[in-house]
Amino acid sequence: LARVAALLVAAAAPAIGGAQEAAPAGPGGDIQDPRAPKFADVERGLFVGFEAGWLGLLRTPTADRSQFPYAGAGGGAAGGLLSGVHVGVDLGTRLSLSAFLLDGNEKASASYGAFDLVAVGGDLRWAFLAVPDANGWERLFVYLHARGGALFTHPVGLFGSRDALLGGGVGVEYHTLLRHFSIGLQLDGLYVLEARTAGIAATPFVRYTF
Repeated sequence: LARVAALLVAAAAPAIGGAQEAAPAGPGGDIQDPRAPKFADVERGLFVGFEAGWLGLLRTPTADRSQFPYAGAGGGAAGGLLSGVHVGVDLGTRLSLSAFLLDGNEKASASYGAFDLVAVGGDLRWAFLAVPDANGWERLFVYLHARGGALFTHPVGLFGSRDALLGGGVGVEYHTLLRHFSIGLQLDGLYVLEARTAGIAATPFVRYTF
């Protein structure tokens, strides 16, 4: 009898071990693995962000020479700080739409002086490359984006008053291990329509996704 009992225990051991490894049944009898991650390592959805960097304009024509006689025909190239905020939404893992508000302070030649820029508009971004980490999560993205909107300048009559801003370029974004946060850098070419002025911008950014 003892020999028969030993044989039954030996035969049941694999089944017992399998039962210990199996995940507990959830509501409705569904099996849920307690070791499975409860949250996505890379969040997607509604996001807000802050960007700050440098904006350079290749030329600064004088819009109203009678109002600013010392500025002459223009102040040459200009450069200064550019900062802004954006709010948007991810449409999947590769495409996103956002609205932006930018503020810049540009300084040209001494006779021309400094002027402020404020731009508001929309941005479309598409990631053409995604690099996964060691666990298979796509964290590093390289993207193209285009933006456009209304541009307002001050003092009125120097660089202009109301204009339109178009831009686009390439950027890189890394989703950190903090899940909701990502950081990145984008390099853009810009064009101001009425002033017929081209420019370049380099803006690091940080983004929070809800």
